Amino acid sequence: MKTKLINIVLPITGRFKILIKWMVLLLFLNSIAVNGQLLRDTSALNLVKEDIDYIYNLQFNHAREVYSKIIQSYPRHPIVFLLRGIMTYWENYPLLHTSPSRVSFEKDMRQCIELSETNDNPDYEAEYLLADLCARGMLLTFYDDNDLIMEVIPLTISTYKHLRHAFDFAPVCTDLYYFTGVYNYYREAYPKTYPVYKSLALLFPHGDMETGLKELQTAAVNSVVLRAESCFLLTSIYLDYENELSQSLYFCKTLHEMYPGNEQYLSTYIRTLLLMKKYDEAEKLISASPEKEGNKYFQAQFIILKGILQEKRYHNNKLAEQYYNTGISDISLFGKYGNEFAAYGYFGLSRINEDKGEKHTHKIYRKEALKLADFKKINFDK
Repeated sequence: MKTKLINIVLPITGRFKILIKWMVLLLFLNSIAVNGQLLRDTSALNLVKEDIDYIYNLQFNHAREVYSKIIQSYPRHPIVFLLRGIMTYWENYPLLHTSPSRVSFEKDMRQCIELSETNDNPDYEAEYLLADLCARGMLLTFYDDNDLIMEVIPLTISTYKHLRHAFDFAPVCTDLYYFTGVYNYYREAYPKTYPVYKSLALLFPHGDMETGLKELQTAAVNSVVLRAESCFLLTSIYLDYENELSQSLYFCKTLHEMYPGNEQYLSTYIRTLLLMKKYDEAEKLISASPEKEGNKYFQAQFIILKGILQEKRYHNNKLAEQYYNTGISDISLFGKYGNEFAAYGYFGLSRINEDKGEKHTHKIYRKEALKLADFKKINFDK
C-alpha cells in the first residue's frame, strides 16, 4: 500500500511541486474568508504580502526589515518560520543539500509543521493546515530537487492526507483559480507528454486543459500573491506543452517587469526572446545582466545565453563554443538544478561540431543534451 501511495504522490511532489508550494501560500495569504488569527489581522497580512514581494525581487535586506515587524506581533505563529525558511531558500538559491543553510531551512520548515499540527482550535484549522502544507511542500521541493529520495518518501506518505484535506477549503477562496487551473491542465496534459503516467492518472478525476488555462490566466491577472507563480507557470506551459511562443513571451515579460531584480525571471525572459529570434531585445538584457558579481548559478545561465546569441545572431561559433563550455562547466556545480541550461549548451556544441564536420563529437554532445533536457524540442536548433 505504501509503495502504491508513493507512486501516486511523487509525480505531484516533483513535477507538480509548484502546485504544492504555492496553492497553500495563496490560501494562507489571500483567503480572508477563512477564519484565523493572522488572516483577520489586515496590517499583519499586508506585511506578509510585502515581505513576499521583497523576497521574490531578491531584496533580502528589505525583506528582513518587514519580517522583524511580523515576528513582533506573531512570534510563535507558523507563518514566521515559513517566511524565514522561504527567505533562506531564495537567498541561497539554488539550495543544495551540501549548503550550510540547509540546516536552518529544514529547522524552520519542521518547526512550522510542528506548530501547525498542535493547533486544536477549529476556528484556525484552515490557517494552520495550510501553513503545514506549505512547509511540507517547500521541504518536498528541496528534497526532490536534490534527489534525496529517502527524505521524500516518508514526507510524501505523511503529506498526502493533508493535501487531500485541502480540497475541502477550495470553495472559500475564489483565488484558487491557480490551484484548479494547475489540476485541470496537468491532469490531462502530463500523461500525454509522459505516457508512463497514464495508468496512474486514471486514479484521479479528469480535468480540462482549456478550462485550466483560463483559470491560470485569471489567477495571473487577479491574484495578489500568486500572480508571479501563475505567470511563471503559464510561461512554461505555453513553451513546453502548447508551443505558443508569443503567449509564453507575454507572461515571462510580465513576470520580469513585476520583479526586475529576480535573475531567474530575467534569464527565462531572455531565453524566450532568443527562441523567438528577437535578438535586439535579448542582447540589451544580456548586456545589462551581471557578469562578475552576484549569484554564480544565474551567471552560468547568462553565459550560456550569450553563447546562443553569438551562435545564432552573429554566427561566431568560436566565441559561442567558449561560452558554452564555460557555462556548462560553471552550472554543473549545481547538480540537477543546472540540467536545463546545460542541455542548451550541449545542443549548441553539437550544432557547432556538426558544422565543423566532427560527426562523432556532434553525436556525443547531442546524446548528452537529450539526456539532460526534459523538453527535448526546446533546443534552439531552428
